[in-house]
Amino acid sequence: MDDTDGVQLLLRIRDHQDSAAFADLFLHYAPRVKAFLMKSGADHAVAEECTQDVMATLWHKAHMFDPGRASVATWIFTIARNRRIDALRKARRPEPEDLLWGPEDEPDPAEALELQQESARLGQAIALLPEKQRDLIERAYFGDLSHSEIAAQTGLPLGTIKSRLRLALERLRQQMT
Repeated sequence: MDDTDGVQLLLRIRDHQDSAAFADLFLHYAPRVKAFLMKSGADHAVAEECTQDVMATLWHKAHMFDPGRASVATWIFTIARNRRIDALRKARRPEPEDLLWGPEDEPDPAEALELQQESARLGQAIALLPEKQRDLIERAYFGDLSHSEIAAQTGLPLGTIKSRLRLALERLRQQMT
């Protein structure tokens, strides 16, 4: 199947919810997507599940396809790659710990004092950072913002944010040792 055929089928899905066009794309791309996922390290069950999800996404989000930005194959395999990443993240998430019943043990006073002193040292080290680095550290770690969210708020390029955070963390490491 060449890209022109794929575009026509995808446009029929988008504009008319054409199930025959979907069946044609499914028959062509589903085995290729599954093979791609298995080559990237997914086991058979995960590859099968991701493939089904990719093809369902193709049906539900056909309106998002822009033939001016990517070929049909590129669009589909990008969705597949993203689903594979999502599956890996989901698999690596830790299970919630068992709930403890009854009162918790009292913290060790020496550990509590040490933690309090370390927190105070960290606060002082953060205060010594240059203002631009301090602001980004506070947004990233205390404001719980992603690098992209910080870039949107500050108008700074993403690379600048990452560089400043890396430099700030290195300074903090040096001050805390």
